[in-house]
Amino acid sequence: MRHREHARPSALIAVAALVAALAAAPGCKERPSPGGPQSPSATKVPDAPPTPSTIDAMPPPVPPPSKGSLIEDERNTIAVFREVAPSTVFVTQKRLVVDRFWGTAVEVPAGSGSGFVWDADGHVVTNFHVVDNAQSLIVRLQGEKSFPARVVGIEPRKDIAVLKIDAPKEMLKPIQVAPLREPLEVGQKAIAIGNPYGLDHTLTTGIISALGRQVEGAGGVTIRDMVQTDAAINPGNSGGPLLDSSGHLIGMNTMIFSKSGASAGIGFAVPSTTIARIVPQIIKTGKAEQVGLGIQLDPAHRLERRNGIRGVIVMGVIPGGPADKAGLRGLSEGDRGLVLGDVIVGIDGTPVPDYDALYNALDGKKPGEKVKVELLRNGQKTTIEVAVELLS
Repeated sequence: MRHREHARPSALIAVAALVAALAAAPGCKERPSPGGPQSPSATKVPDAPPTPSTIDAMPPPVPPPSKGSLIEDERNTIAVFREVAPSTVFVTQKRLVVDRFWGTAVEVPAGSGSGFVWDADGHVVTNFHVVDNAQSLIVRLQGEKSFPARVVGIEPRKDIAVLKIDAPKEMLKPIQVAPLREPLEVGQKAIAIGNPYGLDHTLTTGIISALGRQVEGAGGVTIRDMVQTDAAINPGNSGGPLLDSSGHLIGMNTMIFSKSGASAGIGFAVPSTTIARIVPQIIKTGKAEQVGLGIQLDPAHRLERRNGIRGVIVMGVIPGGPADKAGLRGLSEGDRGLVLGDVIVGIDGTPVPDYDALYNALDGKKPGEKVKVELLRNGQKTTIEVAVELLS
């Protein structure tokens, strides 16, 4: 019994020596994995699942750009938005709804669009179709301050309207119009700012896709020289500014070509050259100036369609007007009814098949400027020079 007790320490020492010897032997070393040697931490300690604290500490997959690392185009877009956003406004149309049962009346929003500040006197430019049939209008500036607006004047044939708000001058930042000496080019950058779907001050970018487009306007005639862009224009963008990379106004967003009502990458804007010509006229007189020949005609083109005539029939000549002085002839009474006089078929070499073409051929002419009017008279073509006059 004692022998066993005295022998136990020596046995333990022997076992320990054997274990140490086996651990030191080459055959007992840890085998590398088939994929190659691994680090001690990878083989001895398995990866722990990430905890919320470790997830928060993990770096993002794409680190944010460092200060000053934005590309030039991004810096330009940001600068244009910061400069022009204060000039862009939100236009809300309201209408009075009467509840005859309860005998109450309340104003409710009936449509919205965008616009831009024209001058420090509080004039705001937007589309005619944004304010059409409005009973009251509210203009909201960038700082969320709203003001009642009144209509100064409209030009439906160009889809232009001018409003007036009584706002402090320090809250008004007029937009800058692109210089006439810098013609637009297809492919140049285009930036649209507006309030699509009522979302305050939204920016989209694109390019000028085409120039000189013709689009049927709200006033019954074709709006010509429209700017086409692929910058997204959605409902609520109407009346907002289309800008170049200098932040200058190059057009007013007006409409889109879409079968679904959403932007399809084909938007149209009234050119800034037209806006710069029409808006001062409306501010000055309440309407756009229009020159004419001093004739009576039918814009609906009913007599022409009935008789299959391609041109504009001179229904009558205003006594003492330019056409009267130049010798143009209107309809007259004959033995068998009306006798056709002159039919206008061209202006300065441009064909005039209808009233729309006649209006656009004279658009932009100045009072007293002479034009060559091509006529059909008794089946023969003739040309007469006429000095246009300002219509009252």
